[in-house]
Amino acid sequence: MLYDAGCPLCTHVRDWLARRPQLVPLEFVPAGSPAAQARFPGLDHRTTLDEITVVGSGGQVYRGAAAWIVTLWALRDHRRVAHRLSTPSGMRFAKGAVLAAAKWRGATTARRGRVHRSGEGWTYDPRDGWHYTPPGCGSDACAAP
Repeated sequence: MLYDAGCPLCTHVRDWLARRPQLVPLEFVPAGSPAAQARFPGLDHRTTLDEITVVGSGGQVYRGAAAWIVTLWALRDHRRVAHRLSTPSGMRFAKGAVLAAAKWRGATTARRGRVHRSGEGWTYDPRDGWHYTPPGCGSDACAAP
């Protein structure tokens, strides 16, 4: 699991996960670090700082809500929850939880003076707040009037 070592929420969750009984061993690597870049050379490391990223033992890459679900699946006491979250209605809940965490993370990161991209199209800029860019809308072509 790649996590933002400069984010209080991320390090808290990493510590919580490390204390849970695991059915599948979890390893925690600071996102964007030299260790992460050496271990996962094909990954877009800038993106790993924007949203939670989990790399499976077979090289599978999970991001956002799917990453949280696969992480919970690795925990002995949370595998049932992971199965529920993997359903269509559960995935909507998981995405909402990820967005809420990203919003909190972005707000706390912004207080430390850093512009933060939270994934799922949301960007937080401490100068003017949250912005949403739909997928494929990198220009003003998708801007609302």
